[in-house]
Amino acid sequence: MSDTPREDGSPTASELSPLAAYDDVATQPEEHIQRSLFGEILDWMLVPLLLLWPMSIAITYLVAKSIANHPFDRALDDNVIVLAQQVKEVNGKVVPQLPGPARDILRADDIDNVFFQIIGPKGEFIDGDDDLPLPVDEERPPTGAVKLRNDTMRGTEVRVAYVYVDLRRSRNAPKAREPYVALVQVAETLDKRAQLANEIIKGVILPQFIILPIALALVWFALSRGLSPLAELQQRIRARRPDDLSPIESGQVPEEISPLVRSLNDLLERLSQSIEMQKRFIADAAHQMKTPLAGMRMQSELALRETRPDEIHRSLEQLSKSSETATRLVNQLLALARAENETPESKPLMPLELSELARNVVHDWVQQSFTQRIDLGFEQPGHPIMVTGNAVMLRELLSNLIDNALRYTPAGGSVTVRVRANVTEEQAILEVEDTGPGIPPAERGHVFERFYRILGSNVEGSGLGLSIVREIAQQHGATVEIYNNPHCHDPKRPGSLFRVILRMEQRPDFIEDIG
Repeated sequence: MSDTPREDGSPTASELSPLAAYDDVATQPEEHIQRSLFGEILDWMLVPLLLLWPMSIAITYLVAKSIANHPFDRALDDNVIVLAQQVKEVNGKVVPQLPGPARDILRADDIDNVFFQIIGPKGEFIDGDDDLPLPVDEERPPTGAVKLRNDTMRGTEVRVAYVYVDLRRSRNAPKAREPYVALVQVAETLDKRAQLANEIIKGVILPQFIILPIALALVWFALSRGLSPLAELQQRIRARRPDDLSPIESGQVPEEISPLVRSLNDLLERLSQSIEMQKRFIADAAHQMKTPLAGMRMQSELALRETRPDEIHRSLEQLSKSSETATRLVNQLLALARAENETPESKPLMPLELSELARNVVHDWVQQSFTQRIDLGFEQPGHPIMVTGNAVMLRELLSNLIDNALRYTPAGGSVTVRVRANVTEEQAILEVEDTGPGIPPAERGHVFERFYRILGSNVEGSGLGLSIVREIAQQHGATVEIYNNPHCHDPKRPGSLFRVILRMEQRPDFIEDIG
């Protein structure tokens, strides 16, 4: 559709409809990436599993090395003890009485290289491998106690077992001499230990490569089965008709989803009630609008048929009254809709001074009170009263209370608007009292309903004013109370006192000074 001006001067589509100018523009809302519940649960299960798996391998390797070291250390310990038992002192010399087969066992090995060394009391080399490193103990361990250490020999890591031997225990050793201590060491490379540790690792890790995919498949299957009720619930909801607001059956869902289903049922119930209220409101509004519209049509037809100027003038006056009634009804319907749709997000509540707001509203109704010959008064304290609210909505609230009071107060009566504070309770109080017929206690709970009218009142109105008052009060967390006017002493005309109680924003300064 083009918006190019036409040759004949006729309006374009954009001029006919303000929304038509946006037809060519894509106004789709921004799509947010939705997270999959299935994927999120799978991530929380698999990611820790995949992170713990390398840690498990590392811990298993350390444990395997510890297990592999234990038997080899015991064998190394036995070898050094056997070798130490063969070291004797004969004729002042340290002599290893090591049999040939035992020496061959120490020297020959399929995998590991085994080394030994015997050092005399004076540090002299006696037998074995002279390049085997000596221990670097700060304190020499007791004789006969076998110690183990890791060391390096010929560029290769080795495990060394060593023991200090007291040569005094030798039968040929002179008793008068100082004790001779010889060092006996046996070392072996770590090849056998590494081979055993690798065998243990293979025995533990290889089955995990088979178990892990099976575990992943089982987790995937379990999640699919566990989340299938959500998919079934989704299908059941999608299969519903658009006007079906009946509760969802919760007996067919798991216990964990029952709270969600109950919340949905609560939402459906509230939505159903809201739709029912809207339907009733529309029906009542249509019924209320029908009366003034029918009167306007009738009076306009009468004016068209009349030829006398006075009759035409009378019909036009009635037509004006009917149009005024219809206009008032439409305005109140709009005010009620605005009050119901008002939210703190759309128009945030702001601090305001209640006395000034009330004084301005009363000033707007002074002319109307003069026309009806009603004394409209205003009372306020000598200090400001701060409240938090929406100024437009609070003006609407007070205007409806004053309008209601003026309508029910006869000529010569009075209407008083009063602002005061209950400092003890930190409450701001807005009152509107009149000298009208009053509201019976049995009717006070119904006058806030939409289109409700007290029988026999014989006063023109739509029955929406007090509904607007209640809605705005609820928006501000305020309460509305109805009493008889305490200043009226006529039993036939007890009058009414409407009291709106709001939360006071702060205490007056003069009260703080007195305290």
